[in-house]
Amino acid sequence: MIHGRKFGPGGPRGGRGRSWNAEIGQKFARAFAEAAFEGAEGKRRGRMFRRGELRLVLLHLIAQESRHGYDLIRQIEEMTGGHYAPSPGIVYPTLTLMAEMDLIDETVDDGGKKIYSMTARGTARLAEEESRIAEILDRLDGVSKMGEASDGASIRRAMHNLKSAIRIRLADEDKGSDKILDVAAIIDEAASKIERLK
Repeated sequence: MIHGRKFGPGGPRGGRGRSWNAEIGQKFARAFAEAAFEGAEGKRRGRMFRRGELRLVLLHLIAQESRHGYDLIRQIEEMTGGHYAPSPGIVYPTLTLMAEMDLIDETVDDGGKKIYSMTARGTARLAEEESRIAEILDRLDGVSKMGEASDGASIRRAMHNLKSAIRIRLADEDKGSDKILDVAAIIDEAASKIERLK
């Protein structure tokens, strides 16, 4: 699962002590998902939501039924096929802001947890932003489909070949060696090309 972290060049520096194969797999998973996140040319890489979009998705979900914050995070994760979940540190402050804007109501259930429901103002905003919300939901669906595509046989074969080549070439290398850094640069370049595919 990806948590909205920016992917870029840098190779293995800072990743010392972790399995090279695991790190490479994470980089490629990130590249697949972030290519879908980008949506359109010129958008900032590695961001699922642009300004104000998370608020609209939360509003859309709360309009379906009253929900807890955790449930909203889980729903967004399901909408992306498990490839992205917004952090609580982003979701809960957004919900607080939405309540201050009178877009949603906050109540506390029997377990002491906040539950969020729609207000008349929130319903009106939802109607105003209907086309924009549809566009965002299409993008989330694209992330889910991208994940399905990345699970295909050809991708699995290519990833297996990559892992085998790395094991063979780097088996006797010390961490931080020039060869390891060269391999990391090649992988970063390949990931960058994948991100730019149209």
